[in-house]
Amino acid sequence: MFRYEVIKSLNELEMLVYDYIMKNQQTVGYMTVRELADAVHVSTSTVMRFCKKAGFDGYSEFKVKFKMYVEQEKRHQNVEDLIEMQEYFEKVGTETFQKAIYGAADIVRAAKQVIFIGLGTSGILGKYGARYFSNLGKFSQYIEDPYFPVLGGVEDLVVIALSVSGETEQVIEMVNRFKQNNCKIISITNRNSTTLAKISDFNLSYYVMESDIGNHVNMTTQVPVIYLIEAIGRRL
Repeated sequence: MFRYEVIKSLNELEMLVYDYIMKNQQTVGYMTVRELADAVHVSTSTVMRFCKKAGFDGYSEFKVKFKMYVEQEKRHQNVEDLIEMQEYFEKVGTETFQKAIYGAADIVRAAKQVIFIGLGTSGILGKYGARYFSNLGKFSQYIEDPYFPVLGGVEDLVVIALSVSGETEQVIEMVNRFKQNNCKIISITNRNSTTLAKISDFNLSYYVMESDIGNHVNMTTQVPVIYLIEAIGRRL
């Protein structure tokens, strides 16, 4: 429904509208523009700008098209996970996204070594990424300890930070320690409006539906992260 170029162009307020729409798909199609604006705590003009950027003439056209989209999703609910991946790979197939992947690969290529950081599921993928890059001849390692001391001797080093939310405190603190030593930071997050994305030198965001069920359990698909890690590696 929303192309990668559209999502990338949204400012912070418009991203709030996007997030609300994606998390409330069953009700948004029946809300007035004022009701949606009030629910997101933005102005109606912000909602209208969002609609324009998404390629609609106005809010009325958006509602009609969005209802059709939701109905189509219902008919395909038995293959919901497949549809999600199909939509994601349509996004990354665009010229803009592919250029972004090449940009990340250029940063990695120029570095002497690569360090992956992340916690939980992101940490597991960090271990995979370090091994994958090492297989390709780029010396890489994964740091599991969030309190690992970062002192001197880290010149020509790039850090790849993984976090679905982009708000994991320990990961952000580690990134800041590396930044203080002039390391390049590449982050892979689900949104580009997160703290981690903003403090990074380069960010790749994959924009899929988040599934955080509480108690530090996040079921958001990590297939996009695996793809991005391997895509960067292959371009080395």
